[in-house]
Amino acid sequence: MNASSPIGIFDSGVGGLSVLLEIRRSFASEDLLYVADSACVPYGDKSPQFVEARSVAIAEFLVDRNAKAIVVACNTATGAAITTLRSRFSVPIVGVEPAIKPAAEKTASGVIAVLATSGTLSSDKFAKLLARFGGDVDILIQPCAGLVEQVETGELHGEKVRALIAKYVLPLLERGADTIILGCTHYSFLAPLIREIAGPGVSIVDPNAAIAHELRRRLESNGLLSPDLRSGTERFWTSGAPDDVKPVISQLWNADVEVRRLPKRYCSQDILFRAPG
Repeated sequence: MNASSPIGIFDSGVGGLSVLLEIRRSFASEDLLYVADSACVPYGDKSPQFVEARSVAIAEFLVDRNAKAIVVACNTATGAAITTLRSRFSVPIVGVEPAIKPAAEKTASGVIAVLATSGTLSSDKFAKLLARFGGDVDILIQPCAGLVEQVETGELHGEKVRALIAKYVLPLLERGADTIILGCTHYSFLAPLIREIAGPGVSIVDPNAAIAHELRRRLESNGLLSPDLRSGTERFWTSGAPDDVKPVISQLWNADVEVRRLPKRYCSQDILFRAPG
């Protein structure tokens, strides 16, 4: 592992591509490895033990490919597995969490809302965030069943996803929310539609830029930033069927990409943990 080694990023599916896009904008010369655990998406309705097991397996895959840092581009996986990952692997590991602190600083009405999966909202990590930063504001919690699945199929603008967003967002506005936190990396791809439905008076808080900033800090402090001498590359894997996942990754990445199948040895937990809960 050295400055020329790649950065690994993973998510339950394609949502973490929103983080990957931000990392690419911030790190033009870095080589990037991305794993979509599409056979197990969504993580939000799975048990913490399942998510932890999958996170460890994928981190092992990335470390085996000499990743110099790992970004857990999933709120649910961060909540369930970040402590275990940091105890098992020596590389810098960056997670993602709902941006309650910046949202609390931004709100004028004193009411903020969090859109997230049920797995994120029920995690101990989220409870600690609420206790730490939510004392001076009212925080409305909204689980958003179905939104991840819409992004996984590349449906970002249709009537079904529009109706789901309206169902989740409009009641929050009626209760006074003027700031909405995107608590799932999938939702970044729905941000334009969320803004349209919420209206111009509502702020949308997306943590992706903060993730890239923290990654830079960690790489710099460990002497692992790649020299700015060339253009970086991207490689993609999925635990699902590559022929099914490739069109959606290509759509969201805005380029035709090759998607490889994650080797079987890193998918052994799939059968054991297939059922939610």
